[in-house]
Amino acid sequence: MKKSDIIIIGGGIVGLATAYQLSQAYPQLSLIILEKETEVAQHQTGHNSGVLHTGVYYKPGSLKAKNCREGKRRMEEFCTENEIPYEICGKVIVATSEAELPALERILERGSANGVVCELIPRERLLELEPHVNGIQAIHVPEAGITDYTAVCRRLAEIVQQEEHRTLRLGTKVTGLRTGSSIVVETTTGAFEGDYLINCAGLYSDKVTEMTMPPQHKIIPFRGEYYEVNANAQHLCNNLIYPVPDPSFPFLGVHFTRMIQGGLECGPNAVLAFAREGYTRTTVNWQELAESLSYPGFLKLAAKYWKTGAGELWRSFNKAAFTKALQRLIPAIQAADLEVASAGIRAQAVTPDGKPVDDFLIQQEGRVVHVGNAPSPGATSSLNIGSYILDQLAPMIGKSKTA
Repeated sequence: MKKSDIIIIGGGIVGLATAYQLSQAYPQLSLIILEKETEVAQHQTGHNSGVLHTGVYYKPGSLKAKNCREGKRRMEEFCTENEIPYEICGKVIVATSEAELPALERILERGSANGVVCELIPRERLLELEPHVNGIQAIHVPEAGITDYTAVCRRLAEIVQQEEHRTLRLGTKVTGLRTGSSIVVETTTGAFEGDYLINCAGLYSDKVTEMTMPPQHKIIPFRGEYYEVNANAQHLCNNLIYPVPDPSFPFLGVHFTRMIQGGLECGPNAVLAFAREGYTRTTVNWQELAESLSYPGFLKLAAKYWKTGAGELWRSFNKAAFTKALQRLIPAIQAADLEVASAGIRAQAVTPDGKPVDDFLIQQEGRVVHVGNAPSPGATSSLNIGSYILDQLAPMIGKSKTA
């Protein structure tokens, strides 16, 4: 049985960033990262749009707000030190009607309270920044940026493994977990024993959580579908263009994102995925789908937002409807300008009473920490989430180890 001081489940950006922070704070500790895929960053991390979020949307004092602000600063430093490309390009959050102005004002208040550099700008200034956008007013967030989170993960994995007592085991799926005087994790490649366990399993975080404690939520997978804007229409967007989101719904709406590798993407919509890794409409895991559809929390969520959900589903199957949603922001965009791009899956935690978990959810039970909900801005915040987890475990580690 392979033994180590710390076991981390999950080779996405949160798991790798946590391993990195632990290796920096306690370089003598042995740790092992268990990842079921054959490469890192294969799910949420590798399918997002690469935005460096600023914290403009989040409730002041929330874990999202706190970790996003400091996490962004750390991520920029990490990218600079490791020669990973990133760019501070700025974004605009655009109101297209008078009815959206109160919500725009609330976002500005939140952003200002969180220390985000942002300002309300009139249509004239908006058109200077984004000449093809349709809007009557906007929030300009000049410090927003873009990067490559898959490249970040690869570098994190390299740094963590620079010492032999820190390893990454790929192709290793967790199948069971026992806690006692030590923690034993059963996997498809054998058993691993450790003193501390950190669950960063993303789409399956609730499944790992229930191996040690009753979860307070269930992960419901939502597929976000994107289109790539072809070269003929990429001039329509300079940087990042976002709509005013529905404050009660945990998605930001379809938007335009310039990519660090080049190119322009638009999306996502948000539809129930028929599998936790259901990146296409035809990917179905009947057991996982049945779990979602029979979960009381999902049924209550669906009943509350059925109109919104119907619209998202319609745009999923109807390119013209998707294009119409994009035309609210950029009227000149046409269906012929759009080519299907890869989709992503958002692991959204939902409580039994039908409420999407709005904040990061990090639960500690003794020597075990579960990261139960870390969607956007999870990637931006990841290095600070790693420090937050370290702070939870530090009192216990400090008693048994010398930093």
